[in-house]
Amino acid sequence: MGNLFGKSKHASRVMDHDRAVLELKGHRDKLWNLQKRVEKSMERDKNVARRLMQEGKRDKAKLMLRKKRFDEQMLAKYEAQLENLHSVISSIEWTHIQSQVLKDLETGKSTLQRINESINLNDVEKILDETREAADFQRQISDLLGGSMTSEDDRAVEEEFAQMFEVRFTTSLFERTVIMVHCDGPF
Repeated sequence: MGNLFGKSKHASRVMDHDRAVLELKGHRDKLWNLQKRVEKSMERDKNVARRLMQEGKRDKAKLMLRKKRFDEQMLAKYEAQLENLHSVISSIEWTHIQSQVLKDLETGKSTLQRINESINLNDVEKILDETREAADFQRQISDLLGGSMTSEDDRAVEEEFAQMFEVRFTTSLFERTVIMVHCDGPF
């Protein structure tokens, strides 16, 4: 009994590519956060530089604009790194999909081979021959039955068929007349 409330022996397996993608996405998120912080800092530095210019502090205003310019350069680097990360993440995911497709194709190929190995060509040929023989036998029976009837027999069959049709036709006309008589009553 024992392990009723214990951990399962089959822990979820995290593949290397999953771990790599997760780490890359973590770095991407950090870069996004840095990018947002730098954008806010640039806006703040621009506003401070304006205020310093209005106060007549040109040197400090230039210093703030230099800081803003440095932040712009850093922002461009962050964007380039984000593009690289996105490219690497996409490549890893696409390669993983291709790998899965190849594995599935291999599984399908080996399954098809096992099925083909289980089919004996001699058995298939034997079954096809037996089917042809049965069809030939049936054709021979039909020919014998069809050939034993003379034209006189054919006429008798046609006459009997015509009589059956005539009886049914008159019966159905009679039934319609009776129904019509019953339907003609006052309503």
